[in-house]
Amino acid sequence: MENNNNLSLRFRKIPRQPLSLPKLEPLLDGNLEQWPHLNQLVQCYGTEWIKDANKYGHYETTRPDTFQTQIFEGPDTDTETEFHLASARSATLDEDVASVSGTPFTDSGSPKHFGLPPLPAYEPAFDWENERSMIFGQRTPESPAASYSSGLKISVRVLSLAFQSGLVEPFYGSISLYNQERKEKLSEDFYFHISPTEMQDAKPSSENRGVFYLDAPSASVCLLIQLEKTATEEGGVTTSVYSRKEPVHLTEREKQKLQVWSRIMPYRESFAWAVVPLFDNNITTNTGESASPSSPLTPSMTAASSHDGVFEPMAKITSDGKQGSSGGSSVVVEISNLNKVKENYSEESIQDPKRKVHKPVKGVLRLEIEKHRNGHGDVEDLSENGSIRNESLDLTDRLGDLTLMKCPSAGSGGPHNSGSKWSTEDVSKNLTSSSGNVDNCYYAFDFCSTTRNEPFLHLFHCLYVYPVAVTLSRKRNPFIRVELRKDDTDVRKQPLEAIYPREPGVSLQKWAHTQVAVGARAASYHDEIKVSLPATWTPSHHLLFTFFHVDLQTKLEAPRPVVIGYASLPLSTYIHSRSDISLPVMRELVPHYLQETTKERLDYLEDGKSIFKLRLRLCSSLYPTNERVRDFCLEYDRHTLRTSPPWGSELLQAINSLKHVDSTALLQFLYPILNMLLHLIGNGGETLQVAAFRAMVDILTRVQQVSFDDADRNRFLVTYVDYSFDDFGGNQPPVYPGLSTVWGSLARSKAKGYRVGPVYDDVLSMAWFFLELIVKSMALEQARLFDHNLPSGEDVPPMQLKESVFRCIMQLFDCLLTEVHERCKKGLSLAKRLNSSLAFFCYDLLYIIEPCQVYELVSLYMDKFSGVCQSILHECKLTFLQIISDHDLFVEMPGRDPSDRNYLSSILIQELFLSLDHDELPLRTKGARILVILLCKHEFDARYQKAEDKLYIAQLYFPFVGQILDEMPVFYNLNATEKREVLIGVLQIVRNLDDTSLVKAWQQSIARTRLYFKLMEECLILFEHKKAADSILGGNNSRGPVSEGTGSPKYSERLSPAINNYLSEASRQEVRLEGTPDNGYLWQRVNSQLASPSQPYSLREALAQAQSSRIGASAQALRESLHPILRQKLELWEENVSATVSLQVLEITEKFSSMAASHNIATDYGKLDCITTILTSFFSRNQSLAFWKAFFPIFNRIFDLHGATLMARENDRFLKQIAFHLLRLAVYRNDSVRKRAVIGLQILVKSSLYFMQTARLRALLTITLSELMSDVQVTHMKTDNTLEESGEARRLQLSLSEMADEAKSVTLLRECGLPDDTLLVIPGKFTENRWSWAQVKQLSDSLVLALDASLGHALLGSVMAMDRYAAAESFYKLGMAFAPVPDLHIMWLLHLCDAHQEMQSWAEAAQCAVAVAGVIMQALVARNDGVWSKDHVSALRKICPMVSGEFTTEASAAEVEGYGASKLTVDSAVKYLQLANKLFSQAELYHFCASILELVIPVYKSRKAYGQLAKCHTLLTNIYESILDQESNPIPFIDATYYRVGFYGEKFGKLDRKEYVYREPRDVRLGDIMEKLSHIYESRMDSNHILHIIPDSRQVKAEELQAGACYLQITAVDAVMEDEDLGSRRERIFSLSTGSVRARVFDRFLFDTPFTKNGKTQGGLEDQWKRRTVLQTEGSFPALVNRVLVTKSESLEFSPVENAIGMIETRTTALRNELEEPRSSDGDHLPRLQSLQRILQGSVAVQVNSGVLSVCTAFLSGEPATRLRSQELQQLIAALLEFMAVCKRAIRVHFRLIGEEDQEFHTQLVNGFQSLTAELSHYIPAILSEL
Repeated sequence: MENNNNLSLRFRKIPRQPLSLPKLEPLLDGNLEQWPHLNQLVQCYGTEWIKDANKYGHYETTRPDTFQTQIFEGPDTDTETEFHLASARSATLDEDVASVSGTPFTDSGSPKHFGLPPLPAYEPAFDWENERSMIFGQRTPESPAASYSSGLKISVRVLSLAFQSGLVEPFYGSISLYNQERKEKLSEDFYFHISPTEMQDAKPSSENRGVFYLDAPSASVCLLIQLEKTATEEGGVTTSVYSRKEPVHLTEREKQKLQVWSRIMPYRESFAWAVVPLFDNNITTNTGESASPSSPLTPSMTAASSHDGVFEPMAKITSDGKQGSSGGSSVVVEISNLNKVKENYSEESIQDPKRKVHKPVKGVLRLEIEKHRNGHGDVEDLSENGSIRNESLDLTDRLGDLTLMKCPSAGSGGPHNSGSKWSTEDVSKNLTSSSGNVDNCYYAFDFCSTTRNEPFLHLFHCLYVYPVAVTLSRKRNPFIRVELRKDDTDVRKQPLEAIYPREPGVSLQKWAHTQVAVGARAASYHDEIKVSLPATWTPSHHLLFTFFHVDLQTKLEAPRPVVIGYASLPLSTYIHSRSDISLPVMRELVPHYLQETTKERLDYLEDGKSIFKLRLRLCSSLYPTNERVRDFCLEYDRHTLRTSPPWGSELLQAINSLKHVDSTALLQFLYPILNMLLHLIGNGGETLQVAAFRAMVDILTRVQQVSFDDADRNRFLVTYVDYSFDDFGGNQPPVYPGLSTVWGSLARSKAKGYRVGPVYDDVLSMAWFFLELIVKSMALEQARLFDHNLPSGEDVPPMQLKESVFRCIMQLFDCLLTEVHERCKKGLSLAKRLNSSLAFFCYDLLYIIEPCQVYELVSLYMDKFSGVCQSILHECKLTFLQIISDHDLFVEMPGRDPSDRNYLSSILIQELFLSLDHDELPLRTKGARILVILLCKHEFDARYQKAEDKLYIAQLYFPFVGQILDEMPVFYNLNATEKREVLIGVLQIVRNLDDTSLVKAWQQSIARTRLYFKLMEECLILFEHKKAADSILGGNNSRGPVSEGTGSPKYSERLSPAINNYLSEASRQEVRLEGTPDNGYLWQRVNSQLASPSQPYSLREALAQAQSSRIGASAQALRESLHPILRQKLELWEENVSATVSLQVLEITEKFSSMAASHNIATDYGKLDCITTILTSFFSRNQSLAFWKAFFPIFNRIFDLHGATLMARENDRFLKQIAFHLLRLAVYRNDSVRKRAVIGLQILVKSSLYFMQTARLRALLTITLSELMSDVQVTHMKTDNTLEESGEARRLQLSLSEMADEAKSVTLLRECGLPDDTLLVIPGKFTENRWSWAQVKQLSDSLVLALDASLGHALLGSVMAMDRYAAAESFYKLGMAFAPVPDLHIMWLLHLCDAHQEMQSWAEAAQCAVAVAGVIMQALVARNDGVWSKDHVSALRKICPMVSGEFTTEASAAEVEGYGASKLTVDSAVKYLQLANKLFSQAELYHFCASILELVIPVYKSRKAYGQLAKCHTLLTNIYESILDQESNPIPFIDATYYRVGFYGEKFGKLDRKEYVYREPRDVRLGDIMEKLSHIYESRMDSNHILHIIPDSRQVKAEELQAGACYLQITAVDAVMEDEDLGSRRERIFSLSTGSVRARVFDRFLFDTPFTKNGKTQGGLEDQWKRRTVLQTEGSFPALVNRVLVTKSESLEFSPVENAIGMIETRTTALRNELEEPRSSDGDHLPRLQSLQRILQGSVAVQVNSGVLSVCTAFLSGEPATRLRSQELQQLIAALLEFMAVCKRAIRVHFRLIGEEDQEFHTQLVNGFQSLTAELSHYIPAILSEL
């Protein structure tokens, strides 16, 4: 922290401006001691100004260089890559790329931070000056002289003079400013002369430039130019040669004559004049400049019609050869309207140029006129830092005003290193004079300065004498000599050297001559004679005028003037006269000619008439024209020199009469009067002191009232205190003790209740002035005390005030405080101003006196205003603190005791916190704002950039964080904007804090640590980056919306409120892109006349205004109205504030995590909820790429340190959220983010391998994946209106597979900035490495499966309603894929169940219900808390083989928060079992119902629920009866039909070349299913694909089918019983089977296809082969779906004879079964009879003989018989014999069973049998013997 209190730096001495006014005149150098008031005056004007450099604070800011473009990715954006591509394209602009494409985020100062500090991004346009100016009662510095007349400075240089007839003789001229309207000269003359050369164009002999001052442009202001030449020789060349119409050329002789004459003739005559208007008529006087900012004088010259001038604006070339910045403001004027002077031209003729009195002169005078703004304070205007202050330049606007808008541009560091190219020397060079040297300027005295209402700043003391006319009786050539004489005693005595010469650089002369009026009876003169006056004058000081006549002919020697007469003018009589004075002319001088007695004896010309007319103009800052002021000076002198009586009553009177002085006189002599009064206050007696003090108060109040800009501090007074007052140069004791005593006693009188009159209120309103005086007086004393004996480089030690003085100041301070306190309650604004003044008083004292003494004042203040108080008092208190804490050395303030830290900062923190708790919104806002501004001030302060300084500051403010944690409701009560302010403050403080201090915040209690992280969470919420579209205006204000009146519109929620002002200001400026790349963007204000606040000049601003005028105009609309560059900036800042806040919170979290590992902080170690909530918060917000890059290494570290806790059951919800967000990030298009998400998943898996079952992690991930699927768009529509998987889905698949990719692992880790062995590092307390790629692969596969199922389901989308099979299948797949999570598994199975019920597939629906019950039963058995055992589960598996037999802990592992145990209860199992029972009974599969009810009964038994048991048994009874009914029904019961469907064709997608078995309701025929399937698949075909149905059931060779077409092959198939011999050649006729109904669970199916080998389509029995195809399905029916994939297909072929044998054996078996079937009782033979009749009729009835007979005819007769092998022949015969034997037996049984009515049928049977036997005996003779 550097010292800058050095003496040389403390007070800057400022020399007076170099106006060409003399230093002290010789006449003044006489002894001034006898005139103390003159001494005061001279000192007041002559000494250097003394300015306190510390008074207005100084602040060097170091802005952070750049803001990086932050990249915020969404799932579908990849801005990062776009940036890289863009930067690759523009690789030529290397430096830009570096700043945009994201150089790594490191804070150059400290590698320990993750990102840049959040504060600069939050307050990107921090402007200390601007923020200071917002403080109530803020003092603004004035630059001394420039502050007064804000007028113009016009410089004029004569370039040349040329005449048509040539320039031979010298010409002399004068130029002055003249007001035509008021007929008034505005300035003294500037003289020039032009000597002839042989050239046509003559240059002026001296390069002088006249400088004129002007208050304001006005059409009536012009330049009055008068030319004179040598008086014309009688009989010589007359002046008419210059004005003739036709060109005249002088002869050589004439030229010589003229030249010789001009050398011998010393006197001149008036020759010509011209008037040049400077400004147009249309000029508006209020702007203070001409209408066109670009070339200020051009328009004024355009009204040149009054004179035929030609103007060419000329860009001035400055001395260094470059085009000066004043280029464009200098104009070359050619004046050709010179009017030749006729006899007595006077002001009237100037007024009216239209009167043709004057002949024009044929000649041209060329002038260069240049306009500067405000030329008074050229040098001082460049304030210390070189920026240009106070309108001193015509740059269309003050540059310092916006410091080029302080726009840190996106790339380079904004104006801090580019924009302000104004170096000091540049400006001063440009300012002072655009060409030539400063010394050549002649500053013409501005007569207006003597009439203005402002203090004199310079010493001037002279008299201008204007002889006007002399009227003589006859024509002469008269001229007048003017001289100043001291007395009239001696006529021959030399006059005083008091006349100013016309040539520069010549000393004062004794006299001056006027022009010669050639041959005039009434002579007019146009001279101005400037006389230097003595400091004081006696009655005998007078001007003497001598009148001469000169003969204008050369006789033998040069002409001699002859005296005509004399006139005298006593100064004391006439000095004040402003009107014309007429004097008589005496013929000769005699001694004592001034005395009345002498005058009477004198001889006068023209009979003593006053024939000489003249005017005087007194310009003096020494001689007050006001009588009362003169009286005061006189009495002051007498008092000081002790010549008056000691009690000084005359002085008292003089002092009191100052009240009545008129304001102009008072203002002009303000500074010396104040000095004299202060002198009296400092060392007069008490009465005088009081009188002087009261007079001073009165004067100040009057001066304050004439303050024309309504400022609280009148600028004349400010200039007095800041510059002029120097405490008498240390020659007298300092003023402050006397001043504070007088004031203090007055205040005490008031406090005691005495009446002190109205003066007291005036004292209070002017308190600022007195306080600043006291301070400056002290500071000067301090500086002078240590001026000589201080080693260089040392700080000036603080001054210890004398006890008595300090006590007096304390009392005064106390009284003033009481005033503030009382007046505040009445709500008077004076109180607030006084409050600010007191604050500045303390502020100033901190530089000067011992801090302890200042603290006493501050603590006095704080005691008065302690605690919570009225809002107006509180506001005062805040302002007070704000002002003091703005002190340069605020950070370095010591405490009250040496052990204390900064006393002020602790008060400040306490008060800011009270403000946040205040009921009034404005105070809360102000409190929050002060905090941020202070932190900004420290952050950007060039002095405090070292790490230790920043640490010190952070420790200073850290208690604030503690206070917020102690009183969180206060924080929650703030609105969003205030919360942001506080949070940014907290982050900034914590950022710079050391770890030990930070830990203290976490060591107190668990609850407090939790609150700390609540704050961090709020940071993330309030500063989250929202895409422009999300932002909605209006913070969530807890106290209802607040209408902010006419506050500036809100452009941004996330940035500091100051930004809104900055942007609304900036959007009023027009942006202009400079051609040069290095200067960023410069903002320039449009001409002040155009951009008035009420009328927007641009459409954009109009839009902005319209938007903001709408109530609740959306921030979005406002932003749209911004200029694109501004909008881009705004977005850049917002991105940065979000990114830096997140990184800052991450940094804190990382510290916390490592601290928690060492268990030295207070937190809940069981859950580590602080870490879990903040991590969740990170993930759930929109974060920048930079954040993700920094985040994952930390994420890894946290899990390494705290894996056990974080993976514990208590943190399920946390893990679930983390998993969800990692999967969400794994979908991102941006690779940097996606890869990091993969690493994150691997880190989770690694932790689970050590700290939890992977099964549980699998369940977790499966759950989150399922939740993610509903969030992410996994499909999108293709052009042909079909769906396909989206990029998100593909990226998620990629991420899940990358997660288990061992090969890519190391590269991935490196890309993400993690060490290669991250996954292999063994956490503490473990010895063996548990990482296993196999397990990760398993996990990854299970997730990919779930993803695919979800995708498949989503892709069905539109087909769902139509293709019920596919829909059911996709539900089934989902159910299977989510099997690791019972809840999801059950959910999808129930969806499937519902789908089946809609399709009336009751059996399948029932299976789903069974599966659900199975899942629940398994979980219960595994937990041992059910009534079931493993046997029960096995029983269930018989019904639904899908119920798995493994009893794992999977189900319990999957009990993740929100999932699990709750649903897995016995009751829910029973519920689903009952549902299954209901559905099976609807499907008429009663045997399943029985098994299910048997599982329900144990539950009711264990519960002794007899009612339920009774119901169950009733149900069972019904079920068994239903089964009996089915079995006893002669028509066998068929529960379903089965069809084999084959799919061939690419358009089928995954189904292509696959075969399925479909289970359909029993009434569905082959035609029905064909129609149904055609309908489903035809809709999917397009014009290129046609659907064909293959009509037969032959084997299809896919490659032989037509390409592009699609084929369906549909075949009816039969279910195969478990124990069936499929190799048997018998026919399968269920109708013949007498087997009982089994559990109908089928997984094999067959169908027989007849064919011939001889190529015939149809053949006899002997040619008819049979192919039997057996299909094995993937699962058994009834399944959870309607179709099951065929996994295996085998076929057998049977020859024709085998077929025949099979057919016969089938019939035999059917009959035998019927005969042997045991019956329950004899009475029940009716059903048996019927079935027996049916079979016999089909076997032996005559009409069906063809069956057995045809076999015989086919195989046993003729040629076929010879082809049979003997073995086959024997088999056939044996089969036939057995068949006949069984038929015979059956007929006998039939006879026993029949009654009367069946006799006839029996006879038919017997006949049939006999005829059959007879037929057969032809082929098999043995049959007769067998039967």
